[in-house]
Amino acid sequence: MGLDGWQDEQLPGFVHKLDRNEEFNFACHKGVGCFTECCRLLDLALTPYDILRLRRATGIDSRILLDKYVIIEQEADESFPRLYLTMVDDGRGSCPFVSPNGCSVYQHRPGACRVYPLGRAARQDKSGKIEEQFVLVKEEHCRGFEENTYQTAERYSIEQGMTEYCAFNDAFAALVHSEKTSQGFIPTTSEKELFLLVLYNLDEWREILLRGEYDSIDNKAARTMGQSTDEDLLLFSLKWFNERIFG
Repeated sequence: MGLDGWQDEQLPGFVHKLDRNEEFNFACHKGVGCFTECCRLLDLALTPYDILRLRRATGIDSRILLDKYVIIEQEADESFPRLYLTMVDDGRGSCPFVSPNGCSVYQHRPGACRVYPLGRAARQDKSGKIEEQFVLVKEEHCRGFEENTYQTAERYSIEQGMTEYCAFNDAFAALVHSEKTSQGFIPTTSEKELFLLVLYNLDEWREILLRGEYDSIDNKAARTMGQSTDEDLLLFSLKWFNERIFG
């Protein structure tokens, strides 16, 4: 999200802007009375890097993961589809990965879960530097704020392993919130399908590259990327798709 999307007057009463080094009390563990309550009734948007990590946690093919755990939505005036985690129909809208002992994919949990109760918006200035704005989400049900543990947005984000997530998610945000999309750019149906393929469906995309079936990518480069790590393939895909769509 761009920083301009978090104007003070647009924030709900339980969401407050937070300086990166401003202290707040928070801790989450099994002893907190609301443990796992934040894992229910969610609209949990998933970035390509979230999907990459969930594939790693579950060990299943990206095609199966998308079919089993993901809902794809898009309004007519939106440039690109939005992907959300499918919740369990248990009367509580629970995350499919939550258990009585906590998150079953904890080491690879999505970035939004990882950084909670913080929210983070970022944008790139003209020099290429990333500017950040944090918010603190103090939901009424959360007892974690009663814990005597002092945090700052910067320290908590690092402790929760957000550094790598931010690197990938900032690159993704730069694509979906580009100047052209803000001006109403709408890709073709085939371009939207390509968006889902190369950014979210890495297993199928890798197979296509290894077979040399994408004409606009040199066969040698395609094989090299097809044999690369998931992270390198995703970085390549983000850059390649951005250049292909926006030039």
